[in-house]
Amino acid sequence: MSPAIDTVEEVQEPSFVVKEDSEELRVRELKIRHSEPERKPFPRWAYASIAVALVAAGAVSWWLHARHFETTDDAQVDGHINVVSSRISGTVLYVDPRVENNQYVKAGTLLVELDPNDYEAALDHARADLATREASSRSADVNIPITNASAFSQLTLAEAAVDEAEAALATEEANLAAAQHKVQQDQATAARAERDRIRYKNLVDAGVVSQLDYDGREADALADAQTVDADQALVRAEEQKIAQVKKLILQKEAQVGAARTAPEQVSDAKAKSESSIGQVSQAKSDVRTAELNLGYTKIYAPVSGVIGRKTVELGHRIEPGQSLLAIVPLDDIWVTADFKETQLKHMRAGQPVVVHVDTFGRDYQATVENLPGAAGSLFSLLPPENASGNFVKVVQRLPVRIRFNSDQDPQHLLRPGMSVEPTVKVR
Repeated sequence: MSPAIDTVEEVQEPSFVVKEDSEELRVRELKIRHSEPERKPFPRWAYASIAVALVAAGAVSWWLHARHFETTDDAQVDGHINVVSSRISGTVLYVDPRVENNQYVKAGTLLVELDPNDYEAALDHARADLATREASSRSADVNIPITNASAFSQLTLAEAAVDEAEAALATEEANLAAAQHKVQQDQATAARAERDRIRYKNLVDAGVVSQLDYDGREADALADAQTVDADQALVRAEEQKIAQVKKLILQKEAQVGAARTAPEQVSDAKAKSESSIGQVSQAKSDVRTAELNLGYTKIYAPVSGVIGRKTVELGHRIEPGQSLLAIVPLDDIWVTADFKETQLKHMRAGQPVVVHVDTFGRDYQATVENLPGAAGSLFSLLPPENASGNFVKVVQRLPVRIRFNSDQDPQHLLRPGMSVEPTVKVR
């Protein structure tokens, strides 16, 4: 139905319109023929050649420009993360209300305080022990001259006692000799008296002398015998005295031997004094340790920065080395860019860098601070081992440190972990 309708509509168009259009076309053709000469159409291959030339020129120009720069998208902002931990154990007594995640704190701010009672008691005990050891040290120091005088005086007295005992021994030996001589004399007298008694006995029996004369001789003989016994007893007494004096000499000589250790006694007293001085130093160290432990009950911010990863709360029982929170300083940040090893041919420290930060969509000026000592793979937990023989060459990446210029981040908007794209001008 529709094609037929279209045909009818075309037939019904007015004829004068077609005539006018044909006349205008003829007039235009006549004007064109008489006014302008005919032009040949521009070939298409010329357009293609021009386009290829322009693309090639652009590519060469881009290559000449790009060869002066090295860039990578494997880079991020880095910074220090200072983990705050406790050096002692204790119970959290106070936490600064401002200590919360993402809050800024200044260096030296009191963050956490532990219960100090136990450490105050330990400090008091250490100070008391120090006082005791100082007193012992003073006593040992004073004892040195006392020991010196006492030991050497004992040596002098012991030597004098030995001399005195030896003199007494000589005296007793002389007395013994005298007593022995007297015994010999009295024995001779007694023998003579005995002989006289015997002779008078014979004379009495013969009637030559009287009984009275005999009795006198008998009495003299008896007295002389008793005198000999007395002299012999005196000799024995002198011998016992000599034995006692010899024992006394041995005792005094032993005392002299003991007293001759006077230098050693003085040295021992000096050693005890030095030992007491060392004990005093040890006690002072204990006091210092107790003071430090008491000081460690207050934990201060080591640096200025933003708090993160806070885990400490009031009343917590913490142990030495336990992480309480982390502080990220914002005034010491840099970029760690992992460049391919093929990009480091012309890269040197001090070269200018343009760092594009994705977070803000802007560029920062920076400088290459230093180049790495080894590829990043060698610092991994499991470094590659090629001794197996199954070696596959992989382009390694090396971390290059890039430092922002000092005036680039006055508001400290950059944060560690942000993705960046550094471009280093190497030529």
